[in-house]
Formats: sequence, structure tokens, C-alpha cells
Amino acid sequence: MELLGTPAFWAALGNIILINIVLSGDNAVVIALAAKSLPPKQKKMAVIYGSAAAIILRIVLTIFALQLLTLPYLKLIGAVLLFYIGVQLLAEDDGEENIEGHSNLWGAIKTILIADLVMSLDNVLGVAAAANGNVVLLVIGLAISVPLIVFGSALVLKLMEKFPIIITLGAALLGYLAGEMLFSDAAVTPWIEANIPHHEIGLFGSTHLSIPGLVLAIGVVIVGNYLGKRHHKAATA
Repeated sequence: MELLGTPAFWAALGNIILINIVLSGDNAVVIALAAKSLPPKQKKMAVIYGSAAAIILRIVLTIFALQLLTLPYLKLIGAVLLFYIGVQLLAEDDGEENIEGHSNLWGAIKTILIADLVMSLDNVLGVAAAANGNVVLLVIGLAISVPLIVFGSALVLKLMEKFPIIITLGAALLGYLAGEMLFSDAAVTPWIEANIPHHEIGLFGSTHLSIPGLVLAIGVVIVGNYLGKRHHKAATA
């Protein structure tokens, strides 16, 4: 209880809230993207199952957060998976109408599970670093992420129905995150710092844009739309 009255505790909690707001949005976007083509009832099921999976993954990953931080090649694999998921979500935007609803639902859940695993890693590592080993803060961080993921997914789904461009922006976001992860893996950061030290664009204050992130964001949109057009032509031929 004494810890609750210290400025350090509340400063750390503030950092955790900010991290969750920024990074839990990624999970909400991918859940909404994966569920966008499902019937209304199955959309709700995908959001519930996807959100539950994200929460369980965060609990598991939090336990091993510090060990995961040092594993080489983990983020490189994650970057490839995120890029692939972003491309597939755009490419399959057309031409899925003939697939049965049941396979759609489980296909969406599979996509959500893979993306949640990749993106929860960054969130958990950020929260673990901010908590600095404090179990109370770690638990609070997990508790905060739950409503952000669940309600965030539902909100993004509703926005997608009104503004389809959000689907493209969401897929581009996955590409951007893939680029960031690609350059932040423990196995490549020493080489990158030595050979490509200027891979970010400064905006204002401490805000930066990742150049690899921007390149892969554009790549996801180009490749995803190209494959989507090919699928559409093949379906109508």
C-alpha cells in the first residue's frame, strides 16, 4: 500500500496506460480486419474469441517478457508474419463470398491468433519495461488492455462499415509495424546501428517515423491490392 502513494508508481502507471492505448489499438485493428467479411453474428464471435486470445497471450508473454526481449530473430519472424497477414487481409477482401461461414469464422480466428501473438509481444515488453518488475503494475497493465482490445475491436469494425478506406489503412499499419520490428530485432540492431544509423525521420519532439516501416506499409498495400485484383479476375473469369 505504501507503494501506491509514491510518485514513481503513478508515473509508471501513466506510462503503462499510454503504452496500452497506443499498442492495444494494433490488436483491435487486426481483429476488426480479420472479422470484417463475416456475418454479423460471427463478427461478434470472432471479436470475443480474438480478444480472449489476445488477453491470454499477453498473460503468458508477460511471464516471459524479459527473456523474450533477448531472443534473437524473434522479431524478424514476427515482421515476416505481420507483412504476410497485412497482404492477405487486403488480397482476400474480394472473392471470399463463396466460402462457407464456418470456415470463414475459424479462418478469421486463426489470423487473429497469429497476429495477436506477434503484436502482443511489443505491448508486453513495453509494459514490462515500464513496470520495472513490479507485479502490481504488470497486473494493472493487463487489466487495462482487456477493455481496450474488446471495445476497440468493436469500434473499428463499425468504422470499417462506414469508411472502407480504414481496411487499407489497417493493413498498411501492419506493414509499418513489420518494418519497425524488422529493424529492432536483437540479432540485427548492432549491424543496423553501425551501417544504417539514420533509418528514422524526425517529426517533432521525440516523435519519429520508421523508414523501413513506411516502405513495408506501402509494400503491403501494393502487393495486397495486386493479389486482390488477380483473385477477383480469376473468380469472375
